[in-house]
This record gives sequence, C-alpha cells and structure tokens, in this order.
Amino acid sequence: MLYHLIYPLRDSLLLANVFKYITTRSFIAFAISLLLAIFLGKPFINLIKKKQFGQFIREAGPESHKKKSGTPTMGGVLIMFCTFIGVMFCGNFNSLPLIAALIIITSFFILGFIDDYTIIAKKNNKGVSGKFKLLWQFLTSFIVCYWLASSNIISTDLYLPFVKDSVMNLGLVGFMIFGAFVIVGSSNAVNLTDGLDGLAIGPVVTSLITLAIFSYLGGNIETSKYLFIPYISGLGEVTVLCSALIGACIGFLWFNTYPAQIFMGDVGSLSLGGALGIMSVLGKNEFLLIIFGGIFVVEALSVIIQVFSFKTRGKRVFKMAPIHHHFELKGWQEPKVIVRFWILSLLFMVLALISLKIR
Repeated sequence: MLYHLIYPLRDSLLLANVFKYITTRSFIAFAISLLLAIFLGKPFINLIKKKQFGQFIREAGPESHKKKSGTPTMGGVLIMFCTFIGVMFCGNFNSLPLIAALIIITSFFILGFIDDYTIIAKKNNKGVSGKFKLLWQFLTSFIVCYWLASSNIISTDLYLPFVKDSVMNLGLVGFMIFGAFVIVGSSNAVNLTDGLDGLAIGPVVTSLITLAIFSYLGGNIETSKYLFIPYISGLGEVTVLCSALIGACIGFLWFNTYPAQIFMGDVGSLSLGGALGIMSVLGKNEFLLIIFGGIFVVEALSVIIQVFSFKTRGKRVFKMAPIHHHFELKGWQEPKVIVRFWILSLLFMVLALISLKIR
C-alpha cells in the first residue's frame, strides 16, 4: 500500500525514490512488524486469557510440561497480523511470487486457526483430523504449484545445492507433486518442532534470513547470473515478506521465550512452515531447505524413525519423539535444549549461504 502510494511520487517527493529499493522496503517492513508485535503482544495475551484460549498439553508428553497447561495459545495470529501489516505497507503486489506465497500462508493460517479453535472448543488436544489437514494442505499446494508452472511464473527445472545448472526438468505434473510435498512437509515439520518455549521460532528466523538473501539475489538478474542461481522475475519482493515475518517472529519471541507467556499454536507453526516451503519452491531452493531447515528435518525424521521402529520392531529408538523431548528426558534442561538447537540452526544457515560461492 505504502509502496503503491508513495513510489509514483518519486519525481516530486524527495524521499519517495527510496521506495524503489527492495532493501529499504524490507527494512521498513521488518521494523513495522517487529514494533507492532512488541507493542501489541501484551494486550493480545490479555485478550487470549480473557477468552480462555489456553493450551492443552497432551498426556503422553513429558511430565514437566503439565504445568504449561492453560498458557495462552494462538500466538500465530499476532505473528501473521503484524506480518501482513508490514507487507501491506511495503510490498509491491505486482509480484506474482509474492502473491503465491501469501496465498499459501493465508490458507495454512486458516487451517491452523480452525485446528486451534477446535482444540479449545473440545477442551482436549485433538483438533481436526490428520487426514483433513493433509487434504487441505495438499489441495492448496497443488493449486498454487499448478498456477506457478502453467503461467510460467517459475520453471519446472530442479536444482541442487552446490550445482550451478538444473539437474532435470520435472514437467508440470512432476513439479506439482514435488512442490506440494516440499510445502506440506515443511509446514508439518515446523509444527512438530514447536514443542518447547521458543524452540521453533529460532530456526524459523534463521531460515527466513537465508530465504530473504536467496530471494533478493535470485530476483536480481545480474547477481543471479554472477552466482549461478536461477533468476525468477519478481522474486525480490519475497524478501519484503521474509523481512516482515522475521520482525514479527522476533517480536513474538519477546513473549514466547522461556518461560513462555504465549504459544504460537498450529495457526502459527503451520503457516510459518508453509511460508518456508513455498518460498523455497519459488526460489528453486527445495533441496537447500534440507540444509538451512536442518532442525526441522531432524525433528520430522525423529518422529518417522520412532513410529517406523515401534511398528516394525516394537521398540523405540528415542526416549520420546520429536527428538527435543528425547534430550529433555535425558536430563537436559529446557533452555539448554532450546539454545543448542538455535546454535545448530545458525550453523545450518551458514552452510546454506556457503553454497552461493561453491558452485
């Protein structure tokens, strides 16, 4: 909104010209969403408490988590509200990649909201069914991936980290299937990671920083050519969205850090995970997501391994899955698990950024 109102005045208004720069608008979007999240955080928590929208802790979880029951949840509403305000003011909505990302985020936000509200209404930890979640997520992802490929917004080529050229062309159907699995997998992996105070939000921020850099570089024809990464027209505007999300997440972390005053809920984890997935697809960074989103990959794999092992051998590999609970049961204090996972996420981010020059 701010971009479309001010930038046309660039010839008559002295400072309007700076709005043509993605970097400037990204910084403003970050500042807006960060300050909004911090300013609105306490009133939002009070509202959630008044509505009695408290978290229900699953019985199978660690005993130490029982005390968290009743903690305000649905903090993802705050994150996404602040993000949308930042993007609304600073985003250029002529960018089709930006529109695609917002569609996925909005759809997964609605799904997460329904799930959280169902849990609160039923007063137990069972929201909408897993089958319904997957159907919703895959349907939305298929539609968006079809639109992206059929409209030539992005190609159906497949790229690998540290390799400068595409390794194969997936075709329309192959791209739809592959892209949907990346988006849905990312969304659910973040959802699985969101089990400790501030645990998920740290790796989300480092992943968003990585995606912001790759989106900016991939949306510039000169830098993309120099770095041997695919050029995607309009991708640079996704940097503004990443920046707004980063600001909102950091502002949310102010209240979500241990001991948490509020949880993000599925409305936050599903939409944030979906954001990471669609932005990876848009920038042709699907396999790079495995690197910078390493924490989410490990968390998801720990659940898959645990379930497979128990069903086939009747034995558990971990004390409890996802793996952050395994370390808790080994005696690690919750803050130690969180900070160490954050450190690992920073290392994964650096490794992903190194791929820019090793091509």
